[in-house]
Amino acid sequence: MSALFALATSLLWGLADFGGGLLTRRMPALTVVVVSQTIAVAVLGAIVVATGGWSEAGPQLWFAVAAGVVGPAAMLCFYRALALGPMGVVSPLGALGGVAVPLGLALVLGERPGVLQVAGIVVAVAGVVLASGPQTGGAPVQRQTLVLTLVAALGFGSVMALIAEASSTLTGLFLALFVQRLGNVAVGGAALYVSIRRGNPALPEGPEGGIAVVRAALPALAFVGLSDVAANGTYNLAAHHGPVAVAAVLASLYPVVTALAARGLLNERLRAIQAGGAGLALVGTLLLATG
Repeated sequence: MSALFALATSLLWGLADFGGGLLTRRMPALTVVVVSQTIAVAVLGAIVVATGGWSEAGPQLWFAVAAGVVGPAAMLCFYRALALGPMGVVSPLGALGGVAVPLGLALVLGERPGVLQVAGIVVAVAGVVLASGPQTGGAPVQRQTLVLTLVAALGFGSVMALIAEASSTLTGLFLALFVQRLGNVAVGGAALYVSIRRGNPALPEGPEGGIAVVRAALPALAFVGLSDVAANGTYNLAAHHGPVAVAAVLASLYPVVTALAARGLLNERLRAIQAGGAGLALVGTLLLATG
């Protein structure tokens, strides 16, 4: 069950990233984040009320609060790094961080994967990095870009680790995800406000821009926000139903899903290194599942 939940996490995160990427071509990235997460907050709030999730409130919710603050901050650093440096360097490092932090914590806390699982971890992580389209040539990467990327990678991995500790029951998970998304909206909203004060538009510009574009995109924004929430939920379940080391690696295969979605829906051609990475990720998945 842990492997299935973790693979579902990769599928949901991959599709959410794909949808978010398409939406940011039409409207500012911060607007996408704030609107999609606000929709998620509304849906989760209704679920918490319906399931009586407030009764699960306790000290563990601080992990959800931390995840809600760290997540948007990491994403903003990642976007900034993508703007400053080559995507072929930034993207693989960001993906690697999502694996390294929870995997490292699992090993520190005493988890010891078997031989097949260790082989699967190595192969799958290599596949994730290669599927992200690493860049080996070109100009040197600026120190600021590397620092921002590493901070983002640490943040992505920290969110995975924090959300795994935020609850131990299903109703508590709904409450934890609700609190986390409230943090996302608060941090994202503050960043959007600062961006507007600096003269950046919050809505799409042009003759067909404005609030009408956001209104027309609400179904897609809801899909992105709810897929992201569901991915956090399935990762929590994966981490509680099996080894965290295995769950972290399988849940981090989402760059493969994003690349394949772009290939299938947008006819984007995969580079040879990306196709090879997808194949390695599949081999690593099989090794983890059989180990």
